[in-house]
Amino acid sequence: MSQSTTTALRELQRLDKQIRDAERRAEAFLPQLEDVDGPALELESEATATRTRLQEMRLDERRHELSADEKRNRTRMLQDRLNMVRNVREEAAVTAELEMVRRTLDDEEQDALTLLDQIRKLEIRLGEQEAKLGEARASVEPRRQELIRAREGVLAEITELRAKREDFSRSVDPRQLSLYQGIRGRTGRQAVSELTHDGACGHCFSVMPLQVQNEVQHGTDLVRCQACGVILTAPEPPDDQE
Repeated sequence: MSQSTTTALRELQRLDKQIRDAERRAEAFLPQLEDVDGPALELESEATATRTRLQEMRLDERRHELSADEKRNRTRMLQDRLNMVRNVREEAAVTAELEMVRRTLDDEEQDALTLLDQIRKLEIRLGEQEAKLGEARASVEPRRQELIRAREGVLAEITELRAKREDFSRSVDPRQLSLYQGIRGRTGRQAVSELTHDGACGHCFSVMPLQVQNEVQHGTDLVRCQACGVILTAPEPPDDQE
Protein backbone atom coordinates (compact mmCIF):
# COMPACT_ATOMS: atom_id res chain seq x y z
CA MET A 1 0.00 0.00 0.00
CA SER A 2 1.49 3.33 -1.03
CA GLN A 3 2.28 6.12 1.38
CA SER A 4 -0.32 8.37 -0.30
CA THR A 5 -3.03 5.78 0.37
CA THR A 6 -1.89 5.41 3.96
CA THR A 7 -1.95 9.15 4.44
CA ALA A 8 -5.37 9.49 2.80
CA LEU A 9 -7.02 6.82 4.93
CA ARG A 10 -5.45 8.17 8.10
CA GLU A 11 -6.65 11.68 7.25
CA LEU A 12 -10.13 10.39 6.46
CA GLN A 13 -10.30 8.61 9.80
CA ARG A 14 -9.00 11.71 11.58
CA LEU A 15 -11.81 13.77 10.01
CA ASP A 16 -14.39 11.14 10.95
CA LYS A 17 -13.13 11.16 14.52
CA GLN A 18 -13.37 14.95 14.67
CA ILE A 19 -16.93 14.78 13.34
CA ARG A 20 -17.93 12.13 15.87
CA ASP A 21 -16.32 14.02 18.74
CA ALA A 22 -18.16 17.19 17.69
CA GLU A 23 -21.44 15.27 17.45
CA ARG A 24 -20.95 14.00 21.00
CA ARG A 25 -20.28 17.54 22.18
CA ALA A 26 -23.48 18.72 20.47
CA GLU A 27 -25.47 15.87 22.03
CA ALA A 28 -24.09 16.76 25.46
CA PHE A 29 -25.87 20.12 25.33
CA LEU A 30 -29.32 18.49 25.20
CA PRO A 31 -29.41 17.19 28.80
CA GLN A 32 -27.96 20.51 29.95
CA LEU A 33 -30.77 22.36 28.20
CA GLU A 34 -33.29 19.98 29.74
CA ASP A 35 -31.88 20.67 33.20
CA VAL A 36 -32.05 24.42 32.62
CA ASP A 37 -35.57 24.28 31.16
CA GLY A 38 -36.84 21.71 33.66
CA PRO A 39 -38.32 23.99 36.37
CA ALA A 40 -39.91 26.31 33.79
CA LEU A 41 -41.34 23.36 31.85
CA GLU A 42 -42.88 21.97 35.03
CA LEU A 43 -44.48 25.33 35.81
CA GLU A 44 -45.65 25.63 32.20
CA SER A 45 -47.26 22.19 32.43
CA GLU A 46 -49.10 23.22 35.59
CA ALA A 47 -50.27 26.47 33.98
CA THR A 48 -51.42 24.61 30.87
CA ALA A 49 -53.44 22.18 33.00
CA THR A 50 -55.02 25.13 34.84
CA ARG A 51 -55.89 26.88 31.55
CA THR A 52 -57.51 23.69 30.25
CA ARG A 53 -59.53 23.25 33.43
CA LEU A 54 -60.51 26.92 33.36
CA GLN A 55 -61.74 26.62 29.80
CA GLU A 56 -63.79 23.55 30.69
CA MET A 57 -65.35 25.32 33.67
CA ARG A 58 -66.22 28.38 31.59
CA LEU A 59 -67.94 26.16 29.05
CA ASP A 60 -69.77 24.40 31.84
CA GLU A 61 -70.83 27.72 33.35
CA ARG A 62 -72.05 28.86 29.93
CA ARG A 63 -74.16 25.69 29.59
CA HIS A 64 -75.73 26.38 32.97
CA GLU A 65 -76.52 29.95 31.92
CA LEU A 66 -78.15 28.80 28.68
CA SER A 67 -80.16 26.21 30.54
CA ALA A 68 -81.22 28.83 33.11
CA ASP A 69 -82.30 31.17 30.31
CA GLU A 70 -84.48 28.44 28.86
CA LYS A 71 -86.10 27.87 32.25
CA ARG A 72 -86.66 31.60 32.74
CA ASN A 73 -88.45 31.72 29.40
CA ARG A 74 -90.44 28.65 30.37
CA THR A 75 -91.35 30.31 33.70
CA ARG A 76 -92.64 33.41 31.92
CA MET A 77 -94.70 31.30 29.54
CA LEU A 78 -96.20 29.32 32.40
CA GLN A 79 -96.92 32.50 34.34
CA ASP A 80 -98.74 33.93 31.35
CA ARG A 81 -100.62 30.67 30.93
CA LEU A 82 -101.54 30.65 34.61
CA ASN A 83 -103.19 34.03 34.19
CA MET A 84 -105.38 32.60 31.44
CA VAL A 85 -106.55 29.28 32.98
CA ARG A 86 -110.30 28.63 33.02
CA ASN A 87 -110.69 25.94 35.68
CA VAL A 88 -109.15 24.70 38.91
CA ARG A 89 -107.80 21.52 37.39
CA GLU A 90 -105.86 23.35 34.69
CA GLU A 91 -104.64 25.88 37.25
CA ALA A 92 -103.31 23.10 39.49
CA ALA A 93 -101.46 21.49 36.59
CA VAL A 94 -99.87 24.74 35.44
CA THR A 95 -98.97 25.70 39.01
CA ALA A 96 -97.28 22.35 39.63
CA GLU A 97 -95.23 22.64 36.44
CA LEU A 98 -94.35 26.24 37.27
CA GLU A 99 -93.05 25.25 40.71
CA MET A 100 -90.97 22.43 39.25
CA VAL A 101 -89.42 24.76 36.64
CA ARG A 102 -88.68 27.36 39.32
CA ARG A 103 -86.92 24.77 41.49
CA THR A 104 -84.75 23.57 38.62
CA LEU A 105 -84.07 27.22 37.73
CA ASP A 106 -82.89 27.87 41.28
CA ASP A 107 -80.59 24.83 41.02
CA GLU A 108 -79.19 26.04 37.70
CA GLU A 109 -78.56 29.53 39.05
CA GLN A 110 -76.91 28.15 42.18
CA ASP A 111 -74.68 25.86 40.11
CA ALA A 112 -73.75 28.81 37.89
CA LEU A 113 -72.85 30.93 40.92
CA THR A 114 -70.74 28.12 42.36
CA LEU A 115 -68.93 27.73 39.05
CA LEU A 116 -68.33 31.48 38.81
CA ASP A 117 -66.74 31.43 42.26
CA GLN A 118 -64.53 28.47 41.28
CA ILE A 119 -63.61 30.21 38.03
CA ARG A 120 -62.52 33.35 39.86
CA LYS A 121 -60.35 31.30 42.22
CA LEU A 122 -58.86 29.39 39.29
CA GLU A 123 -58.13 32.65 37.44
CA ILE A 124 -56.21 33.87 40.48
CA ARG A 125 -54.26 30.61 40.62
CA LEU A 126 -53.49 30.84 36.91
CA GLY A 127 -52.23 34.39 37.34
CA GLU A 128 -49.90 33.24 40.13
CA GLN A 129 -48.66 30.32 38.03
CA GLU A 130 -47.99 32.53 35.02
CA ALA A 131 -46.11 35.01 37.21
CA LYS A 132 -43.90 32.22 38.59
CA LEU A 133 -43.40 30.88 35.06
CA GLY A 134 -42.30 34.31 33.84
CA GLU A 135 -39.83 34.61 36.72
CA ALA A 136 -38.47 31.12 36.09
CA ARG A 137 -37.98 31.78 32.39
CA ALA A 138 -36.32 35.12 33.05
CA SER A 139 -33.91 33.61 35.56
CA VAL A 140 -32.73 30.78 33.26
CA GLU A 141 -32.84 32.62 29.93
CA PRO A 142 -29.23 33.92 30.03
CA ARG A 143 -27.87 30.42 30.71
CA ARG A 144 -30.26 28.92 28.16
CA GLN A 145 -29.13 31.34 25.44
CA GLU A 146 -25.50 30.65 26.33
CA LEU A 147 -26.03 26.91 25.85
CA ILE A 148 -27.96 27.43 22.62
CA ARG A 149 -25.21 29.64 21.16
CA ALA A 150 -22.53 27.14 22.18
CA ARG A 151 -24.47 24.25 20.64
CA GLU A 152 -25.07 26.21 17.43
CA GLY A 153 -21.32 26.83 17.25
CA VAL A 154 -20.64 23.09 17.51
CA LEU A 155 -23.32 22.34 14.90
CA ALA A 156 -21.66 24.82 12.55
CA GLU A 157 -18.35 23.09 13.20
CA ILE A 158 -19.95 19.74 12.32
CA THR A 159 -21.33 21.15 9.07
CA GLU A 160 -17.91 22.48 8.14
CA LEU A 161 -16.18 19.20 9.00
CA ARG A 162 -18.69 17.17 7.00
CA ALA A 163 -18.16 19.40 3.97
CA LYS A 164 -14.40 19.04 4.36
CA ARG A 165 -14.77 15.28 4.71
CA GLU A 166 -16.96 15.12 1.60
CA ASP A 167 -14.41 17.04 -0.44
CA PHE A 168 -11.52 14.97 0.84
CA SER A 169 -13.26 11.63 0.22
CA ARG A 170 -13.37 12.44 -3.50
CA SER A 171 -9.59 12.17 -3.57
CA VAL A 172 -9.61 8.65 -2.10
CA ASP A 173 -9.63 5.61 -4.38
CA PRO A 174 -13.30 4.46 -4.60
CA ARG A 175 -12.44 0.81 -3.85
CA GLN A 176 -10.43 1.75 -0.78
CA LEU A 177 -13.09 4.23 0.31
CA SER A 178 -15.77 1.53 0.02
CA LEU A 179 -13.72 -0.88 2.13
CA TYR A 180 -13.00 1.82 4.71
CA GLN A 181 -16.67 2.75 5.04
CA GLY A 182 -17.71 -0.90 5.15
CA ILE A 183 -15.42 -1.52 8.12
CA ARG A 184 -16.68 1.59 9.95
CA GLY A 185 -20.29 0.58 9.40
CA ARG A 186 -23.15 2.27 11.18
CA THR A 187 -21.37 2.26 14.54
CA GLY A 188 -18.39 4.26 13.29
CA ARG A 189 -15.85 1.75 14.59
CA GLN A 190 -12.15 2.29 13.95
CA ALA A 191 -11.24 1.26 10.42
CA VAL A 192 -7.52 2.09 10.19
CA SER A 193 -4.79 1.29 12.70
CA GLU A 194 -1.01 1.41 12.69
CA LEU A 195 1.16 -1.57 13.35
CA THR A 196 3.02 -1.23 16.58
CA HIS A 197 6.81 -1.34 16.44
CA ASP A 198 6.74 -4.98 17.58
CA GLY A 199 4.36 -5.96 14.76
CA ALA A 200 1.04 -5.97 16.56
CA CYS A 201 -2.25 -4.46 15.42
CA GLY A 202 -2.67 -1.11 17.12
CA HIS A 203 -6.41 -1.72 17.52
CA CYS A 204 -6.68 -5.24 18.97
CA PHE A 205 -2.95 -5.74 19.75
CA SER A 206 -2.81 -9.12 18.05
CA VAL A 207 0.69 -9.83 16.74
CA MET A 208 0.70 -10.18 12.96
CA PRO A 209 2.73 -12.85 11.12
CA LEU A 210 5.99 -11.59 9.60
CA GLN A 211 4.60 -11.94 6.10
CA VAL A 212 1.68 -9.65 7.00
CA GLN A 213 4.05 -7.18 8.64
CA ASN A 214 6.16 -7.06 5.49
CA GLU A 215 3.08 -6.56 3.30
CA VAL A 216 2.01 -3.65 5.48
CA GLN A 217 5.47 -2.10 5.36
CA HIS A 218 6.13 -2.58 1.65
CA GLY A 219 2.90 -3.75 0.00
CA THR A 220 0.93 -1.90 -2.61
CA ASP A 221 -2.52 -3.15 -1.60
CA LEU A 222 -4.69 -2.94 1.48
CA VAL A 223 -3.81 -5.31 4.29
CA ARG A 224 -6.25 -6.05 7.07
CA CYS A 225 -5.71 -7.36 10.59
CA GLN A 226 -6.37 -11.09 10.66
CA ALA A 227 -7.99 -10.75 14.10
CA CYS A 228 -10.18 -7.62 14.10
CA GLY A 229 -10.32 -6.72 10.39
CA VAL A 230 -9.07 -3.12 10.52
CA ILE A 231 -6.86 -1.78 7.72
CA LEU A 232 -3.25 -1.90 8.85
CA THR A 233 -0.76 0.85 8.09
CA ALA A 234 2.92 1.23 8.76
CA PRO A 235 3.86 3.31 11.81
CA GLU A 236 4.38 6.97 11.07
CA PRO A 237 8.03 8.01 11.45
CA PRO A 238 8.93 10.38 14.27
CA ASP A 239 8.71 14.08 13.39
CA ASP A 240 12.51 14.47 13.15
CA GLN A 241 12.70 11.64 10.59
CA GLU A 242 9.88 12.79 8.32
